Amino acid sequence: MSVKQLKIPLFTLASLLFGLKTYIVYRFLFNISLDNIMQEFILFINPFVSAFLVFALSVWFKERRQLKFIRYTALIGTLIIYFNLLFYRNFTDFITIPVLFQGSNAADLGSSIFGLLHITDILLFIDVAVIWYVGIKFKSVVKVDYTRRNKVMALSLSIAFLIGNYVLAEIERPQLLQRTFDREYLVKNIGLFNYHLYDIALHSKTKAQRVFADGNEMPEIKQYVKENTTSDQKSELYGIAKGKNVIFVSLESFQTFLINNTMNGEEVTPFLNDLINESYYFENFYHQTEQGKTSDSEFLVENSLYPLPRGAVFFTHGQNEYNAMPEILGEQGYYTSVFHANNKSFWNRDVMYNNIGYDKFFDVESYEVTEENSIGWGLKDKPFFEQSIKYLQNLPKPFYSKFITLTNHYPFELSEEDATIEKYNSNSRTLNQFFQTARYTDEAVEQFFNQLKESGIYEDSIIVLMGDHYGISDFHDKAMSMYLDKEEITDYDHIQLQRTPFFIHIPGEDGKVISKIAGQIDVKPTLLHLLGVDTSKDLSFGTDLFTDDRKGYIALRDGSFISDKYIYTKDQCFNRETGELLGVTDDSLDDEEDQSTVCKPIKDKVQKELSYSDQIIYGDLFRFYDFGTEE
Repeated sequence: MSVKQLKIPLFTLASLLFGLKTYIVYRFLFNISLDNIMQEFILFINPFVSAFLVFALSVWFKERRQLKFIRYTALIGTLIIYFNLLFYRNFTDFITIPVLFQGSNAADLGSSIFGLLHITDILLFIDVAVIWYVGIKFKSVVKVDYTRRNKVMALSLSIAFLIGNYVLAEIERPQLLQRTFDREYLVKNIGLFNYHLYDIALHSKTKAQRVFADGNEMPEIKQYVKENTTSDQKSELYGIAKGKNVIFVSLESFQTFLINNTMNGEEVTPFLNDLINESYYFENFYHQTEQGKTSDSEFLVENSLYPLPRGAVFFTHGQNEYNAMPEILGEQGYYTSVFHANNKSFWNRDVMYNNIGYDKFFDVESYEVTEENSIGWGLKDKPFFEQSIKYLQNLPKPFYSKFITLTNHYPFELSEEDATIEKYNSNSRTLNQFFQTARYTDEAVEQFFNQLKESGIYEDSIIVLMGDHYGISDFHDKAMSMYLDKEEITDYDHIQLQRTPFFIHIPGEDGKVISKIAGQIDVKPTLLHLLGVDTSKDLSFGTDLFTDDRKGYIALRDGSFISDKYIYTKDQCFNRETGELLGVTDDSLDDEEDQSTVCKPIKDKVQKELSYSDQIIYGDLFRFYDFGTEE
């Protein structure tokens, strides 16, 4: 047999090597859930389909350009995979186009990025090195010249493979491309690279929404809000804090599983545990953030609108018209401010804060930050509160002031002299350190309460504490199952781990633990009602947590929801109290009994609600709405 007959098409070799590498990343480095053999098969074939589709384009180039195309395509493709892997290690999510526009944040990430790098990551580039080496040193055994017939065949096969992949994906998950909120579904069914192409198309579509919006969407949205979230009922606490200062503390990465819990026999958050007895504490309060994390939690609190499914509203729509809480309180005579010892442009806060009505932003320039009093993301929480008091004392009264803490932030670093609790012992360095930084923040909040009392501010203020989002992602499920003494962290457990602490502390008021389902979407109407501010002309998707007349569910940004009786996530319906799986709610099923499962009516309402909120933001619809006269 001649050497010529043994030649291997270089694009085929590249497709096999790159596809295999991609599958290994999907299967073993991303935490992608697989429920059946069909999903396993689709996950296996889609990286090869994507690789073949792209590398097959090289046959249309001349030999020199063909080699260069294959080499650089392999390199660029690997970098795309790697950047997604780094992002996934921190957020258990995939990069979107809006996230890329947040690249200005990267300079502030510091040790967070380095904590995501693994020495073994270099193995991801082995196939790139092999392709480069073979293309240069073994030209005699690889084929780079093709007849027109072979070129057409390569193109036809790549398209056929792509269509076949999509057909299988549609069989497995009907209406797949409508599930834009579930990036894991898209990646495991059509592949990372096809997902990115789809994301680009989505981004183009959403950018056009504002251009073509004319306000005609508002009557339908207003009617939905009136029927489902607006309540004429006033709670017994309406106006109880009228005229008082509001001090809002955003607790970085704080999750409810820390509260009233121990580690190695010690309370993790002793001060917050005691504070429950003197506060309204919501034990079933859920964060509802997505890719914008802390900025998403701020957006939820200030606007009672949902964050976007892709990117951060603070970046993508920071110039929109809003009817935010700082602006509303400013009209009520409040001086509004934010305290955060970070770069003012991080998450585009300087632009967004000004737009939603904040009078003053005390950013990192307002603080003395040294090597001794900072770690991780910057100024430690204790000196942060200590240095903030002098500013707080001099603010015009009444004031609404928000404090954003930093220490309990990934990668949860803390110096030995600041650690007052031992590290946990598991296979996750992240979880091991999490308890120490959480304890430190707990101590910082206790110190802040004492400083408020000493300064004379405490008695005439209400103090709100809220965890902004999760700290431990499901990338650390094995360690979490060990800490929580569970065999595994199920999808039901994952939703329950999205609970974050929410305290409303009103000096002189007795404490009460409230078990009703609550979320960040409810904070704005709840606080405004406590301050005696009428919200009948506002338009929001939250309700006052102290009224009985409120919707019985909380929607998460990925389409999951928690209701009084049920939890729905990833097409599964659970009993909220027991965690028992109740049935399948897949829309593709013909069985009427499955179609009418208890979760489906709420699921449909959640999708409508998320869609309405997105329309408001993408279309900048509040520019067509007069909050002063609308009924």
